[in-house]
Amino acid sequence: MQAYKKRFAEIGVNVAVMTYDSVDRNAKFAKQFRIDFPILSDTNGTTAIAFGILNERYPVGHRAYGIPHPGIFFVDSKGLVKGKFAEEDFRDRPDFDDVFLFVSEKSKSQPI
Repeated sequence: MQAYKKRFAEIGVNVAVMTYDSVDRNAKFAKQFRIDFPILSDTNGTTAIAFGILNERYPVGHRAYGIPHPGIFFVDSKGLVKGKFAEEDFRDRPDFDDVFLFVSEKSKSQPI
């Protein structure tokens, strides 16, 4: 995502990610990989549940509980979800070129 951040910024789109990891772990990851966009923590899975992407393979109490299915959401400035790209398997990720194309087309047709 870091590689796409500048491209998204050029069309007026901000980047943030969310994980089920702790704030401390995300901070270490960001420092290690020089990530300069927000990495948000959803340690109890509340957001994953609200977005319908909680991986239900892991029950409450399991160390992986809260892990979401990989996904990218395009949310406009009013907080409305305008696009969703998601995968079932945690080893798969949405194609960033497809996401960028979708977002750039959306940003041309309506204000972000």
